[in-house]
Amino acid sequence: MSSTAEDRRTPTALVVGASRGLGHAMAAELLDRGWDVVGTVRDTTARTPLHDLADRAGGRVGVERLDVNEPEHLPPLRERLAGRGIDLLLVAAGTTNNQTTPVGAISTEDFVEVMTTNALGPMRAIEALKDLVSPTGLIAVLSSGQGSITNNTAGGREVYRGSKAALNMFMRGFAARQAGTRRALVLLAPGWIRTDLGGPDAPYTVEESTPLLVDVLLSRMGTPGLAYLDRSGDTVPW
Repeated sequence: MSSTAEDRRTPTALVVGASRGLGHAMAAELLDRGWDVVGTVRDTTARTPLHDLADRAGGRVGVERLDVNEPEHLPPLRERLAGRGIDLLLVAAGTTNNQTTPVGAISTEDFVEVMTTNALGPMRAIEALKDLVSPTGLIAVLSSGQGSITNNTAGGREVYRGSKAALNMFMRGFAARQAGTRRALVLLAPGWIRTDLGGPDAPYTVEESTPLLVDVLLSRMGTPGLAYLDRSGDTVPW
């Protein structure tokens, strides 16, 4: 493909966890901005808002199956998308537990679920799918300001905080191994948003937040290295 043809090619985003919440909203925002989108859902037999978006998109939205807690889903997904050309990989999967339960009181099962979904699962997806991303593309994952160790002066939400801090550390390790590449890497802290995960008391709506978050991601395209950024594009302290 010539450089001119490459410049004209419609950019493509792969959004892991696009069935609902912020993942779905950001997939829809990218579509509105002229991107093609491949979104993943945990169960392709269940109808989701992503399916509705695909029905309205005239072939510009694809729906794939991926549960980040099921590593056997990754090789077939990678094979199906081989040669597609991904410019932006966004991993938006996440979960939480009862925010008032201290880490010493949580069951092992619940601890493993949160840590796997928020830290191990996203990193497995990134490791498996990274080679699909353009050498000058962007790999991003939804973290949280609550993953900041420096900013944790209030306590609470211990397991959730720990899972996001772990995700941040794993991405730092990943970035160190990518030091010779031109890819941009982003840990995005979206703020407390009124989703199923954030709950009804969150101060920000999905509608007002999504364009800001997509702006932050797209502003990093072409800037190699890892950044930990909030919804305004400001650096979050580790």
